[in-house]
Amino acid sequence: MEFASFYTRFNALLIFLTLFSPCKFIRIPIETVSLNYIKATSMDFGGPSNFHESTSTASVDFGGFIFNIPSAVFRPKSSRDIAVLLSFLSASSSAKVSVAARGAGHSIHGQAQAPDGIVIEMDTLPSLIEIHKLMDGEEGFPYADVSGGALWIELLEESLKLGLAPRSWTDYLYLSIGGTLSNAGISGQTFKYGPQITNVLQLEVVTGKGEIVTCSPTQSAELFYAVLGGLGQFGIITRARILLQDAPQQVKWIRLFYDDFQTFIKDQELLILMPEKVDYVEGFIVLNENSLHSSSMAFPNQLEFISELRKDSSKVYYCIEFAVHSHKIEEIKIEQVISTNSVTLKQVKPWDMNTSVVLPEASSTTEVDDGRVIYVVGLLQSANPSRCTKTCLTDLLERHRHVAEMAASDRIGAKQYLGHHPSPDQWRKHFGSKWDRFADRKSRFDPLALLAPGQGIFVRSSAST
Repeated sequence: MEFASFYTRFNALLIFLTLFSPCKFIRIPIETVSLNYIKATSMDFGGPSNFHESTSTASVDFGGFIFNIPSAVFRPKSSRDIAVLLSFLSASSSAKVSVAARGAGHSIHGQAQAPDGIVIEMDTLPSLIEIHKLMDGEEGFPYADVSGGALWIELLEESLKLGLAPRSWTDYLYLSIGGTLSNAGISGQTFKYGPQITNVLQLEVVTGKGEIVTCSPTQSAELFYAVLGGLGQFGIITRARILLQDAPQQVKWIRLFYDDFQTFIKDQELLILMPEKVDYVEGFIVLNENSLHSSSMAFPNQLEFISELRKDSSKVYYCIEFAVHSHKIEEIKIEQVISTNSVTLKQVKPWDMNTSVVLPEASSTTEVDDGRVIYVVGLLQSANPSRCTKTCLTDLLERHRHVAEMAASDRIGAKQYLGHHPSPDQWRKHFGSKWDRFADRKSRFDPLALLAPGQGIFVRSSAST
């Protein structure tokens, strides 16, 4: 009986969206709904409605090893399209279809996938970016209103046209705005401006109940703070108002190499205590020459100043990279920053003054209110599909799992960022004392657990349970 009810309701939803929505609804054949039936009802009544046999992009993500085929792919043209879909599903008394919002597809463990559910491709939302630059005498801060499906690189390009830029970044810019705001968005500027989620003035959110809500720190504040960093559990970000600042005219980018870990850590923490002088701080480990030239990081060819840095070397080095911005066309006196604040700079070479490229994040730090310093440590390892067999991949994943478990132990007390936990119980442990508040917000904004099933935090329920 439940199967028949789901069949009827799901087909009714498809017909409704076909008739009244300009969105594209792409169908993948599954047992519960006949593809032929959908095609028979897909007449165009004023808006395009396209159905296809399959889609691969919604079944895989950047990690490349988690595959979950959805029942359908939804391509909205407005926030209202998403609201109609979610309100229908949340009103269903028996259907247990789940929904995942997919931005640029850079999740690693299938977080934006929806097994036998519906994947919403956010990049089909209108990508208009509206920049508000302060006029002379106007108080406040410049900002941008931007679609949740737009990319950070698109926001950068538009804001630079007016001499502006966002305050806090991720190192890789081809990520969706809604995607990073659902996680945190951290990089080398975090110590100074906080993560991206602390640089948001306002959001438009579609909750799991299908409600379109405009929220901010003073309006629907609980939803605002729940959605930011909420792992997609409470609503889908369809619009965001992002703080901007004047873009720097010049940037000086410096790398410092160390052979002593304690000195490396000490200098890194010293730099983050100087937000008025330093604008960007990250650090990483250098294992040998091969780790420099085979990575995606930009390193110069002239590394003769470290003679021990050979491919077969067992010596470990550490590197801090930091940047100083200037808003005037003049030389940045980086040496003043170094000498004034007792940061030891050894072996400065002319190439140290090169400009930066986009780098994958290795390590960044930020200071919390009680004076503690939080380190974000990224273990970046990839496998070549042509060389790494299934056994090889399994071994790599097992190694990563072991490292994650060791880091999360009581002795170390680390938390996974962009984490993956295989069970709800492990998620409860992850949130610790914050779990009850997290669960309460879930019951308020997405009571049937429609959203973000790929995270594995909650199990989809029906309205009758």
